Amino acid sequence: MNKSDIVDAVAEAAEVPKTTALRMIDAFTATITDALKNGDTVSIIGFGTFLVKERAPRMGRNPQTGESINIAASKSPAFKAGKVLKDALK
Repeated sequence: MNKSDIVDAVAEAAEVPKTTALRMIDAFTATITDALKNGDTVSIIGFGTFLVKERAPRMGRNPQTGESINIAASKSPAFKAGKVLKDALK
């Protein structure tokens, strides 16, 4: 399922035009992105939690040369599924 499929499904479920559904989805994703940028977590009860995971700096290896390289610390978005979502997939 891609973004246009989601727009179609939301428009049908909410009985709104596709342009309105697109704006709703864009606002939803922008809100989550802004919250994660600010270091917040976003919890949707019954669905899951969006959060930022921090990765410590570490040593890696270049697979072509075998040379050791430093990998810098980084942040990455993560999603932790809620119980209702997990149960729905059983």
